[in-house]
Amino acid sequence: MTALNQSVSADPDKTMELIWARSRQRGDLPGFSKVVTAIIAAMRGDDDREFNMTRTVLQDPALTQKVLRLANSAMYSVFGQGINTVSKAVIVLGTEAIGHLALGLKLIDGLSAASAESALARAELEKSVMAGHIARQVVASTSTRDTEEAVVCSMLHSLGRMLVTFYLPEYWQRIRVNAAEKGGDENRAAPEILGLGLDEIGRLAGQQWGLPAALVDTFADMPPRPVGEPLDHKDWLTAVSTLSSRCAEALCKEDGSRQAALASLAEGYADMLGLEKERLIAAVETAQQAAADEDAVTIKPLMPASAAAAAVAGKPADAAGILSRGAAEMRGVQQTATPSQLMSLALETVYQGLGFTRVVAFLRDAEHASYAAHLCLGDGGQELLPRLIFGDAYEPDVFHAALANDKMIFVENAQAPAFASKVPRWWKDALPTVRSFMVLPLTVNRHPIGFIYGDWDSSKPAARIEQAEVGPLNEIRTLVSGMIEQRRQAEPTWIRKLF
Repeated sequence: MTALNQSVSADPDKTMELIWARSRQRGDLPGFSKVVTAIIAAMRGDDDREFNMTRTVLQDPALTQKVLRLANSAMYSVFGQGINTVSKAVIVLGTEAIGHLALGLKLIDGLSAASAESALARAELEKSVMAGHIARQVVASTSTRDTEEAVVCSMLHSLGRMLVTFYLPEYWQRIRVNAAEKGGDENRAAPEILGLGLDEIGRLAGQQWGLPAALVDTFADMPPRPVGEPLDHKDWLTAVSTLSSRCAEALCKEDGSRQAALASLAEGYADMLGLEKERLIAAVETAQQAAADEDAVTIKPLMPASAAAAAVAGKPADAAGILSRGAAEMRGVQQTATPSQLMSLALETVYQGLGFTRVVAFLRDAEHASYAAHLCLGDGGQELLPRLIFGDAYEPDVFHAALANDKMIFVENAQAPAFASKVPRWWKDALPTVRSFMVLPLTVNRHPIGFIYGDWDSSKPAARIEQAEVGPLNEIRTLVSGMIEQRRQAEPTWIRKLF
């Protein structure tokens, strides 16, 4: 008997073995594991956590589009302005909010792909999305600030149910029959069929994939209990997740018992969560409307794969417009943003606006008489940074020329033999495939303090910087330089603290 046809015989180990075997056959569900790990690392980072989050999201074009769509959606309308960049979304919504949103979306994307052929699996996926909407509205009715964390916990609370419907549909049918004989509780019926409960399957899967322990702990069901001591953070998240998932299940009832089920849940959980029953039911109703507005964003692709590919294939047609909108975003936050936030916005705007292969922020280190790369978006990323460093003593090359003259320089054909003497050895060694590149100096009182570098390598279509794009690029460098000057005046050691 093959692994894909074996019986689990109510054996927990065989159940999990069968789930992993089928997930490998159909495409390993946690193919997003690297992105999830990077998101969690960015959320826990220190000085560069906001930039790291921006870079992590931008590495996935589909995730980038969904984060921006949701950041501009009705659920975030309180911010009252358009958000065109991930960097701006991180500034406005916060690193943790974007991280939890991205984490939830990546898992939902994987489950959505796996569930395309199964109506039952699709239904479970839609319930998980609905649970996230309900959690958001329920938490908004309390005084807590942990909204995004509760949303992601609620979206993933039914992970075990989703895995069973996706990978063990024949066993799911048996569980439903068993549950119908036991009052309709599938989690209580599952152990007789699979050897462990649905919530246990979710926790084991979460542990296998390296999801945060604080998240995995909330996958357990928490029944209503009498009001006593205040819930600790884990129990509060678990209670909200359980309530949200059960409300989502109740909303799918078609036998006329929906309202009675919701009323019963409100009766059981309202006092436990410190809410009035009427307010809890109102939150669920509001969530239904939010779901109608937002589900297309979460479950369905925002644009065809071909369009997503075109968006990152080279210089966009509306490059000047993208750069101008990015500069406007920078102006809008310059009074409240930190230098690193503004630099992140600048790099993303240049990266997306011109469709560069990579962009890099170089800063001058006066103590070591050098210019060194500090931040990088695009190909190479962090691996390139240690190699991108050169002395600040003048050399007859294009980088020193741009810095000395305080003017942007664009090199259209860096591989031309006649130009070989104008590019330094460190650049040739680190970036041998670059066709064209730009150097955008950053100066304070005409003294160079760094520059923004961007390039197109040979894999990108040939392109050049047009006159209409020069104005927005100069405004971007002026804004960054101005922010650095403000920090320099406030802190003598500004160059060390900037990033």
